[in-house]
Amino acid sequence: MAMTFDPPPADKHALEEDGRFTPKFDANGLVTAVVTDARDGELLMVAHMNDQALALTLETGIAHYYSRSRGKIWKKGESSGNLQTVREIRTDCDQDAVWLKVEVAGHDATCHTGRRSCFYRSVGLVEGEARLEITDDHRHFDPTDVYGRPDKA
Repeated sequence: MAMTFDPPPADKHALEEDGRFTPKFDANGLVTAVVTDARDGELLMVAHMNDQALALTLETGIAHYYSRSRGKIWKKGESSGNLQTVREIRTDCDQDAVWLKVEVAGHDATCHTGRRSCFYRSVGLVEGEARLEITDDHRHFDPTDVYGRPDKA
């Protein structure tokens, strides 16, 4: 039988203080997932989960997400071998976001570009224009070797 989640309680105090996990999915049925490395706390990625992805993650201990662009569940690392084993899941006070602390297998890379983190660029102003600067250009794997094409991640 598949895991289901009760709707969040209407009472704010109950939502914040009782022991029930009642994630507050948005109008599209999604909750934001912030993902960090369990060892050093580095921010690896931000994704979305629907109720099925969240249930699979809880049941298997392996991170599953919902791909908005593909319209389906995906097990992170299924193609690349960089599976994310969940060590801890936290939720925020109103339960509309979850924080996954994970250990990454394989190449120890989370981003489909081959980098450890999806947050490999910083944003700054250059002559009044917002510009990106690559701050981590180390690739742990070649996306073309893993996915066939870099845009297939």
